[in-house]
Amino acid sequence: MKLAVIGAGIVGITSAFELALDGHDVTVFERRSAAAEETSFANAGIVAPGYVSPWAAPGMPARVLRQFFGRHAPVRLSWPLSLADLSWMLKWYRSCTPELYLANRAHMHRLAFYSRARMHEISVGLELDYDSSAGYLVLLRSAKERDQAQAGLALLREAGVPFATLDAAQTRRIEPALNPDTQFAGAVHLPDDGVANCRQFALLLKTQAQRFGAKFEFNKAVDHIDRAQPARIFIAGESTARDFDGLVLCGGVDSALLLQPLGIALPLAAVYGYSISAPIGEPLNAPRSALMDERYKVAIARLGNRVRVAGSAELGGSLQSRRASAIDTLYKVLRDWFPGAAQHAKLGVKVQEWKGARPMLPDGPPVIGASGVPGLWLNLGHGSSGWALSCGSARALADLIGGRPADIDMTGLGTARLG
Repeated sequence: MKLAVIGAGIVGITSAFELALDGHDVTVFERRSAAAEETSFANAGIVAPGYVSPWAAPGMPARVLRQFFGRHAPVRLSWPLSLADLSWMLKWYRSCTPELYLANRAHMHRLAFYSRARMHEISVGLELDYDSSAGYLVLLRSAKERDQAQAGLALLREAGVPFATLDAAQTRRIEPALNPDTQFAGAVHLPDDGVANCRQFALLLKTQAQRFGAKFEFNKAVDHIDRAQPARIFIAGESTARDFDGLVLCGGVDSALLLQPLGIALPLAAVYGYSISAPIGEPLNAPRSALMDERYKVAIARLGNRVRVAGSAELGGSLQSRRASAIDTLYKVLRDWFPGAAQHAKLGVKVQEWKGARPMLPDGPPVIGASGVPGLWLNLGHGSSGWALSCGSARALADLIGGRPADIDMTGLGTARLG
């Protein structure tokens, strides 16, 4: 089939690759001048399927309210808040029931483990070389945090995920550069998880997709989709439409605007995240792999010769407005754990500070598959887990488009659950 893919972030590129691999004639349209320039540009890079879970969880609304006024709160609201943001928050609140949480977490886990396996197949099969390292530590600052982690560990145990609970001394043996002055209760170690550079992988896979015939058109923003013929799109600045046999929408938060005229009201919200990336000063003072500070929900990862610190969840506001306190929290967490890791304090060293819009659905899982409108397919709403879910989502979507059942159960991953 002749297919158009809208969006060249990690989800769009993996989708284009899998579709081209299956023999389809694929053209990718991207509004930016290069691939992976938005949400996929400087994310945390964590690939930890066991820790992929919905935001909508029992007790989460109360937890957010308790932390809301803290200086380093992991979740924030920014002004202005739109009516769509408020509607999203209400849907999120209604999804925070034990039954929905357990179901949605199971759906996301299933996809995340499948995705990690597919990422490994692609990387080994194509001999892709990108910054990555194995091992993931969840750092627990207090005994209370260690106790609160037990429910999640029980779920990992049920799922057969290898992990170990460590005391502080054992944790330091895995990450010897941890600040000796920072006291903590211990950690959870997941040896099969780790970190990988999302943008590097995306750019390498784009090249592979082109080898299989995929075409990429940059600086091409889709103005609208033809309501009478949804496989026809109109590009901003072009007078004639582009016709295809099918359309795959992977365009992030703004995909909702393209869907509205077609009668599809997808409750996508931009939940903003921040990161800083800095050159490593002395490698002995830097992390070996990836860690998560459970209290502040901030990840610290080694990506080649750089250290990346990522976190925060901000609803409302805009991509252009940056909250200084969110960036300050990232620096604080880095200083707490690895004070000598980065060169950010040295004169003339450029530190990359980034803010990205993560397209999130209120209940957690993405939507993958048929939209209900003939010729239109969706691969959207992966939120902060886009990197961890992308390869599996793309493979499953390609199978569905090809008329084959996906290799995993797709229950809970379609549009039906959203009404």
